[in-house]
Amino acid sequence: MHVETRRAGNVKKYYLAHSFRFGNKVRKIRHYLGSDLSKEQLEEAIKNAGDIIREKTAVYKKIRDPFRTAISPAELEQLKTLEAKGDIRIRHLTEEEWRLFTERFTYDTNAIEGSTVTPAEVSGMLEKNQWPKERTKWEISETYGLAEAVKHIRNTKTHISLDLIKRLHEITFRNSKPFGGKFRAKGEEVVVADRHGTVVHRGAPSTLVVKLLEDLISWYDKNKQTYAPMILAVVVHNQFETIHPFRDGNGRVGRLLLNNILLKHDLPPVNIELRNRKEYYDALREYQNNDNIRPSIELVLKEYRNLRKTIGKR
Repeated sequence: MHVETRRAGNVKKYYLAHSFRFGNKVRKIRHYLGSDLSKEQLEEAIKNAGDIIREKTAVYKKIRDPFRTAISPAELEQLKTLEAKGDIRIRHLTEEEWRLFTERFTYDTNAIEGSTVTPAEVSGMLEKNQWPKERTKWEISETYGLAEAVKHIRNTKTHISLDLIKRLHEITFRNSKPFGGKFRAKGEEVVVADRHGTVVHRGAPSTLVVKLLEDLISWYDKNKQTYAPMILAVVVHNQFETIHPFRDGNGRVGRLLLNNILLKHDLPPVNIELRNRKEYYDALREYQNNDNIRPSIELVLKEYRNLRKTIGKR
């Protein structure tokens, strides 16, 4: 670690910096110490910042190369042809099928996050603009917002970008969350606990969110012609959830990104159903703890089979 000094007019600002190797690249993390500090103040600030730098470095290293699961060439080929345990055909949905999918996806994706809106109420809102009186304004808003976000991924040509990620969040939460479309601000950290209070996941430090997302986007751009679309979609989703860039709403945006990647590779969208919520979270934790994407792929294939029953089969 070393101290970096920068001048802003007559003000002298100090930062504690640490460079470390991550894969084949050298990364640097900085922590602001203060401005116009005396020697004693600087020494004290360095002492306090050392642990913070070490913690940030450990978290960055933990969120490693997005794809580390050992998958054989034969399995990769199976996934490319979508024959592995799913017999999923490349297809384009009709407008009626899109309507049914949008309603089902909107219900399940919001319900996973705690919405109490029923499937019938989702249908009534999206088809007849009927607002259920017993639901909160934010539940109604996020029903419309998520359906609009589905329409957005149908129309956009972008696979993944910072602007797309923020746009999907803004569309979904524009009328329910004041921070819609904004990444976590400096100092806004995320800890996810289960109902017993046990910490099951820590999001990336707020100061690393943009850099980690840029790394994920770079990984995707580099590998989008190499890996099967399902691997690309699952890795993008799982890594996005691991980074956890927003104060709230990460699950919904992550599942939109999952579908956006599938659509951009001419595959049908997929819906993670409420009844499979535990399996979904278990698969995500398996990726976060053990770099294993197999459970997530198995779940997507399972949901593809369920999708054919939901919207019909051609």
